[in-house]
Amino acid sequence: MIKLTRLDGHAFILNADLIRFVEERPDTYVTLISGDRILVREAMDQVVELAVEYQQRKAMLPSFQRSPSHAICSE
Repeated sequence: MIKLTRLDGHAFILNADLIRFVEERPDTYVTLISGDRILVREAMDQVVELAVEYQQRKAMLPSFQRSPSHAICSE
């Protein structure tokens, strides 16, 4: 997840896995895989840097496995 800012100043959190591409013309638009576009204050390079950092952090997270549940029997 990355923190971005809309043009009106409101911050929001975006799942970086949903980003299809980012373009700067001159405002920065983030286009999602759904086709939705979001206009943000951050420069294109900042959005890319945040997304790359997110992916790096995600790759470093340990994977967790659920242990099988154990039934407790009382006699």
